[in-house]
Amino acid sequence: MATLWNKGTAADERVEEFTVGNDRVLDLRLARYDIMGSKAHIRMLESIGLLGSDELAVLTEALDGIAASVEDGSFVLEPDVEDIHSQVELLLTRKLGEVGKKIHSGRSRNDQVLVDIKLFLRDELLKVRGEVRALFDVLQGLSEKHKDVLLPGYTHAQIAMPSSFGLWFGAYAEALVSDVCMLHGAYKVVNSNPLGSAAGYGSSFPLDREMTTELLGFAVPDYNSVAAQLSRGKAERCVASALGSVALTLNKFASDCCMYMSPNYGFIKFPDAFTTGSSIMPHKKNPDVWEVMRGKCNRIMAVENEISIMCSNMPHGYHRDYQLLKDVLFPALETMHECLQMAAFMLEHIEVNEHILDNPLYEYMFTVEEVNSRVLAGVPFRDAYKQVGMEVNEGRFHYNKGKLNHTHIGSIGNLCNDKIARRMEQELDW
Repeated sequence: MATLWNKGTAADERVEEFTVGNDRVLDLRLARYDIMGSKAHIRMLESIGLLGSDELAVLTEALDGIAASVEDGSFVLEPDVEDIHSQVELLLTRKLGEVGKKIHSGRSRNDQVLVDIKLFLRDELLKVRGEVRALFDVLQGLSEKHKDVLLPGYTHAQIAMPSSFGLWFGAYAEALVSDVCMLHGAYKVVNSNPLGSAAGYGSSFPLDREMTTELLGFAVPDYNSVAAQLSRGKAERCVASALGSVALTLNKFASDCCMYMSPNYGFIKFPDAFTTGSSIMPHKKNPDVWEVMRGKCNRIMAVENEISIMCSNMPHGYHRDYQLLKDVLFPALETMHECLQMAAFMLEHIEVNEHILDNPLYEYMFTVEEVNSRVLAGVPFRDAYKQVGMEVNEGRFHYNKGKLNHTHIGSIGNLCNDKIARRMEQELDW
């Protein structure tokens, strides 16, 4: 197998298979970023005299050709090539000879893979941010559309107080605002440049790390070369934590949908084509999309813990264990994109029940309203509470639903969707 570290001794085939694992497949996602990093690196090498201007020109042209093959899908890792870094350098050397071998001066695979992953994660976080924004817009639209449609609120899975579809949809929209804060935090962690830290201890070449930081659009360099290597695992964990926050929001919403779709509730429904049936019960319309989403989000939430455990008990510096982080985080990112897009798609077809409260089952959710109205009329709260409680126990409680008057910030009658939208706009500005 072609490796950057080969010094003439072939590795055992079983050892290669075990240590490389699924890395070759996952590395294809990093191809465009490896080329971006290499282009910035060679421009810097030319600026400090380690490459001639003519060498920079031919290397840049060759890298652009490889980048084009990545974009059109023709780029592949050859069967005997270990990873993306080896493949790019091999292609350059085949085409340019000795000039192709100069590209690795002043860097190691350690900082090379670090910069690839940070560039990749930066783009992935921006993509998730866009998908969260799209779902937010759908939820806010539904909140406004159905703001006057009441439904029961629950505590302890018991009917509690009046809620509304406006409040329900709007709640999950606002929950996404805090999720965007988490995504922004992760973005700031990955938006620092490790290139030039080499194997973790810098280089005797006079590398211009500020130049590569600017060329790659990073906010700052990882100044300390050891700290750059320590960021491996921490960056992935921060991203996993942010994904877990989004996943928790989706998980709870999916659980609500599963419950509300049940005929025992009948609060919402979707077209038949969006549900599945039973092999034995012809009446079933199962919420499979929301159930699968709930399960997928549980798996995403577990990723942070898995990464934390994988990165524990290692001294500073690079260890091959870090390679396995891609096995865990990359699929989680794909699942996150899939869930966010599917949630928005499903909600574009949701139907709400506008006559839930016609069922007398829900009359008791107005007990607090009655207590409060009596307090406003001058009855002490504890006395009003006991009066209404006795009426409930004796079957005498009745409430005029038209008397609802919720006006405070964030209540049924004052959803503050405009203020929530402004918060989202502010948090998206990164």
